[in-house]
Amino acid sequence: MNDNILIRNETPADYAAVETMTRKSFWNLYVPGCNEHYLVHIMRAHPDFLPELDYVMEKEGQIIGNIMYTKAKLIDETGAEKVILTFGPVCIAPENQRKGYGKKLLAYSFEQALALGYEVIVIYGDPGNYVGSGFTSCKKHNVCLPDGQFPSAMLVKELKPHALDGQKWVYRQSPVFEFDEQAAQRYDDTLKPWEKKTQPSQEIFYIHSHSVVL
Repeated sequence: MNDNILIRNETPADYAAVETMTRKSFWNLYVPGCNEHYLVHIMRAHPDFLPELDYVMEKEGQIIGNIMYTKAKLIDETGAEKVILTFGPVCIAPENQRKGYGKKLLAYSFEQALALGYEVIVIYGDPGNYVGSGFTSCKKHNVCLPDGQFPSAMLVKELKPHALDGQKWVYRQSPVFEFDEQAAQRYDDTLKPWEKKTQPSQEIFYIHSHSVVL
């Protein structure tokens, strides 16, 4: 790991670089094109966004990574709500991936989130990318969607051990993730055009995102 690494809060001066890096990281990865850079663009103004947990990673003065957190909820069988976290988009610039930087950025953000009093993180992601950072299947924690399903891609990490205490929980993510895809396309149309392609990673994403744990 390069020692010339700095993790700090994002500032307005970083916005353009972070959005460009996010677009580059996700382009054609899950679908032809991507919307993640638009989500970054609108997320910062949403009330569920947590600027204190919005971090960039610098390597030799250049931004190579970013993670953004928002509030989410878990609801137990009595209807009581527990405020938790989700993160995303999270990315490392393509030329710096598979070098341990993402895991380092995650670990740092977990420490800060716990220090702020948050106990649980729920995300959607490729399990292969996150089990090494302590995430496990949502079913192991009895965390489901409102329809009772346990998606394969829904993963849970307890920052505080036993925070979920074996109860049944229903996960509700922030409305910021339910954005207008036409608005996202209009935003992308203002940027330099990049070629949209079909590639195998999109089929892998489709399988993960449409699978459930029984």
